[in-house]
Amino acid sequence: MATEALTLQNFLSRFGVAQLGAPMLILAILAMMVLPLPAFLLDMLFTFNIALSVMVLLVAINTQRTLEFSVFPTVLLVTTLLRLSLNVASTRVVMLEGHTGPDAAGKVIEAFGHFLVGGNYAVGIVVFAILVVINFVVITKGAGRVAEVSARFTLDAMPGKQMAIDADLNAGLIGEDDARRRRSEIAREAEFYGSMDGASKFVRGDAVAGIIIMLINVIGGLIVGVLQHNMEIALAAKNYTLLTIGDGLVAQIPALIISIAAGMVVTRVSDEKDVGQQVLGQMFRNWRIIALTAGIVGLLGLIPGMPNLVFLMLAGSMAWMAYRMVEREKQPAAEAVVVAPPPVQETQEASWADVQPLDVLGLEVGYRLIPLVDKMQDGELLRRIRGLRKKFAQEVGFLVSPVHIRDNLELRPNAYRILLKGVEVGAGEAYPGQHLAINPGRVAGTLPGTSTHDPAFGLPAIWIDSALREQAQAFGYTVVDASTVVATHLNHILLSHAAELLGRQEVQQLLDHLGKDIPKLVEDLVPKVIPLGALQKVLQNLLEEGVHIRDMRTIIETVADHATRTQNADELTTQVRVALGRAIVQQLYPGNGEVLVMSLDPALERLLLQAVSGGSDKASFEPGLADTLLREAAAAAKRQEDIGQPAVLLVPSSIRLLLSRFLRRSVQNLRVLAHNEIPETRILKVTSLIGGRS
Repeated sequence: MATEALTLQNFLSRFGVAQLGAPMLILAILAMMVLPLPAFLLDMLFTFNIALSVMVLLVAINTQRTLEFSVFPTVLLVTTLLRLSLNVASTRVVMLEGHTGPDAAGKVIEAFGHFLVGGNYAVGIVVFAILVVINFVVITKGAGRVAEVSARFTLDAMPGKQMAIDADLNAGLIGEDDARRRRSEIAREAEFYGSMDGASKFVRGDAVAGIIIMLINVIGGLIVGVLQHNMEIALAAKNYTLLTIGDGLVAQIPALIISIAAGMVVTRVSDEKDVGQQVLGQMFRNWRIIALTAGIVGLLGLIPGMPNLVFLMLAGSMAWMAYRMVEREKQPAAEAVVVAPPPVQETQEASWADVQPLDVLGLEVGYRLIPLVDKMQDGELLRRIRGLRKKFAQEVGFLVSPVHIRDNLELRPNAYRILLKGVEVGAGEAYPGQHLAINPGRVAGTLPGTSTHDPAFGLPAIWIDSALREQAQAFGYTVVDASTVVATHLNHILLSHAAELLGRQEVQQLLDHLGKDIPKLVEDLVPKVIPLGALQKVLQNLLEEGVHIRDMRTIIETVADHATRTQNADELTTQVRVALGRAIVQQLYPGNGEVLVMSLDPALERLLLQAVSGGSDKASFEPGLADTLLREAAAAAKRQEDIGQPAVLLVPSSIRLLLSRFLRRSVQNLRVLAHNEIPETRILKVTSLIGGRS
């Protein structure tokens, strides 16, 4: 059966019916309310309505779990609209053609108005009223109440269920995929019962509308028949009332069937069996109850004046059923084989396997961002993260650890956070389906949306609808989608924490990779000349100041040349920076143009040289001097960025490390270079003097 359904679904999808079916059905329903329909087409539509309601009931009966029929609230709305549109279409035909006879509105309405109620409109009114009462007062009201209570209980139980899932996940009883699936089912279940609570109001409104439509049709038919067609009052009442009753019955019977299906869906308890199997398995499994019922019915059948034959026949049938159940129980009992119970497994002691290492890089997302990182939904963010790691390896010079992605229900639905060794280093929000319009500083207008800041660089931004994308670009905004926002933030984190991401394992992998081209140099360096940890510290020093380590050949050769004289990582880093001077300047100033830099006022420079003359980078600044230096360095860096140039401060080699570490945390994006790091072929031009006039 599943294979047939899948084949039908594929067939409909191939011809586009699955995508166009729902819009076409809604348009057809709306058209029926406006356009006149012939009687034959009404017969077809009424028959389709009955068949559709029966199909919905059978699906509800054979559903094993509630969420297998999660589209039911939508089906309930569509079928209600279909019935109401048919009422409007049939009312139009009845009013226009009712004087011509009982078949004016088609054979279906005639059959329901004559055959089912015997052509007696008084009986028809009573039957119609009873059906409406059953549907409105009993079934629909009860189903709506059950859906309301179920929705409330489901929402109240969600935190406990989610905690249970987290506990099973932490205990290793389930995997992340199972946990994600179970969380999704919990959310869908709450949404389903909430939708059913609202959808039941449609059915109740349909019942009220049926009564009002019937009264309007009867009164309107009398007026049309008597005044416009000169019919006798009795004949007009008979014709129009029978047609109205037939119209009402042909609509209320499918409504009753749909209401029964709704009641069965919301009142059933999830099980691995459908409703029929549950009823047979739970009501007819105890032969004693069936035998006792047979005895009571048999005693009633012996009372004089009762329909003895009917009662005794039913009692005999139930007694035979109980006898067969007893015989069936005896046969397996005689052939049962005693099976030894399985040995009880003792709880295992804790072991080192229970200690899980922290992920180097982690990304946690709220549940609304799950589609961006879900493999099954071809998440766009997954591809971007793979591209980020590849680009980082090509530009910076080593491969970072994979980004471990998981969902976190403690976060806000649209929130995410980036973790480095279990510690949050970045957080933000993204809205799938919307775009972030970032204000670079010069825009021509404002946009409607949610004001925020770019999570990567802190620029003012607005979350806007996708329809405003072109307008935002025309105003001068930088417009990116949700996955790009998260990917850009992650890329910024990777670059700013590159030194922390370079562990000893990454350094060893880097050496192993490099050893394929220059094996002798690598073998002679580590660990014969310098330990792996010291080389790691040199590389981390470079990365902390934004220097890429792609040119590992030059780095290793320089370290090998000077490691025999000193093992100090800072001194080795200074020598490596000089060797990489051309690459450092090229990274900041592409091409061969002028190198526009900032410099220190000669008086301030002499003062700083005196401060470090006794203790190198261990020297400290006088508080007033430190405050002035920070303030003027920040102002000069901003002026440098305003003219479109990188903020680079050129200083003597002996104070470069001290100033770099002092200014790094306070002045963003400021690079400090030494005089001997600038290639002789590049032309220098000083644009600002720190500590003097610009």
